[in-house]
Amino acid sequence: MWIMRRALSRGELDILPCRSEARRARYPDISDETCLTAMQLVLPDGRVLAGADAAPEILRRVRGWGWVARAFSLPGAQPIARRVYAWIARNRMRISCGLGRG
Repeated sequence: MWIMRRALSRGELDILPCRSEARRARYPDISDETCLTAMQLVLPDGRVLAGADAAPEILRRVRGWGWVARAFSLPGAQPIARRVYAWIARNRMRISCGLGRG
């Protein structure tokens, strides 16, 4: 998470909670249901990327992590990333509880 904290502190990334009024006001076209399904990345040009499709863009925008984003362009990487992301999203509560026990 230090990567995200550093990006936030440098103004490279802005995270809004899905159910926040700030998110609803800034991005009224993104429904709560859509937001709860997967993370939504809104690019400066207005395009919206969701879930695993957002990950490489986030990595490209966080200083020092662009090289990791290139892994998503390897043949077959994006379909695998989407499956992994979907599994993590479906099991996020179980995963976070399991991490908290350690």
